[in-house]
Amino acid sequence: MRFITKYFMKKDEKLTLTSEGRNAVTGYLFLLPFIVGFLSFMFFPIIESLRMVFSQVTIDIINNGFAMEFTGMENLKRVFTIDPEFVRFLTEEIWRMVLIVPAIIIFSLFIALLLNQEFKARGFVRAVFFLPVILSSGVMIGLETNNSLLTSMAEIIREGNTLKTSITGVLEDILVAEGAAADFMEYIFIIVNQIYDIAMASGIQIIIFLSALQTIPPSMFEAAEIEGATSWECFWKITFPMVSPLILVNVVYSVVDFLLRTDNRVMLKINTATIQMMQFGFGTAMAWAYFLAVMVIIGIAIGIISRKVYYYE
Repeated sequence: MRFITKYFMKKDEKLTLTSEGRNAVTGYLFLLPFIVGFLSFMFFPIIESLRMVFSQVTIDIINNGFAMEFTGMENLKRVFTIDPEFVRFLTEEIWRMVLIVPAIIIFSLFIALLLNQEFKARGFVRAVFFLPVILSSGVMIGLETNNSLLTSMAEIIREGNTLKTSITGVLEDILVAEGAAADFMEYIFIIVNQIYDIAMASGIQIIIFLSALQTIPPSMFEAAEIEGATSWECFWKITFPMVSPLILVNVVYSVVDFLLRTDNRVMLKINTATIQMMQFGFGTAMAWAYFLAVMVIIGIAIGIISRKVYYYE
């Protein structure tokens, strides 16, 4: 009954949609292509992959398909207890994600704040920061990853680099030797040495933050300035709370994007087992285990961040 009164109302003895009902219909119409595509092309393959997790899968040449023999939890036992690499790769990739994702969020918010200022050629500079989204597409990543020239050059540099000459090598030697907040500085050195990867992964996040910054009413900053608030206070009292819903969005996006990168060792292992070695049951079990691990991480991130999110009415 509550659903009917929320989305429908009586007008001239006829049942018509309320404004909220019309908005709901519009939303579902936008979702309809995805729903139809998901049910048509993805739903049944997902069900079949779930069957593969609990089966020994072989290629059936006669029927041009797969033959599945139910084996219970054998594939999952192999993933978590027998295989020596999956759990280690998963742990290392999650740890890398914990280190890199906060840096991506901070970097993208900082760049968005800069790009939101008034200056000449602002449109061109925004386009430059969006270039990593194009350059980090599948084709470019493949060229960068499989480029034998770049790989050989990197190996030569590593072999010839007898001294510690990374971006932060000299500073790292000085500060760590002096013991100046060694753990924190080590994290900073890791982030600085991976600034290329962070910049390449921040294009979408910058755009999302920029759109959030442009929705903040200028009158809020004008009132704060009249009250004597500094720029630092305006950031923490106005800007940060107003963009906090988009921080949650960007964290979820960044986690998914990082854990599904083509150079991710877990993804490479799943691809090798499934495509190259044709161990379909084992590879599918790893894929589902990885999927569930990613969902747990996203759930934890949403549970923690959503408590601090401020929604502006």
